[in-house]
Amino acid sequence: MSDTNPVIVYTSTHCNYCKQVKSFLSDRGVAYEERSIDQEEKFAEELWNTGMRSVPVTVIGEAKILGFNQTQLNRAVAELQA
Repeated sequence: MSDTNPVIVYTSTHCNYCKQVKSFLSDRGVAYEERSIDQEEKFAEELWNTGMRSVPVTVIGEAKILGFNQTQLNRAVAELQA
C-alpha cells in the first residue's frame, strides 16, 4: 500500500453506522482517513459534490459505499488488499 491513503470515510459525530464502518476497517487492519462533515465544512462540501447526501460514505479506490454495507465493504477491502 502506498503512502497516500486510498481509504476515506466521511462521517458525522453522532452516527452509529459511521462508528460501525470505522470499527470494521480497523478490525481488518485497513488504514483510513476520517473526514467529519460536522467538524469541517469543506468535507461536507466534498461529500455533497459527490452526489451523496448522508453518512457514512466510504471511498475505497473508485468505490463509493453508502452506509454500513458489509458485503460491499468486504469486496472493496479484499480488492484493496489483493
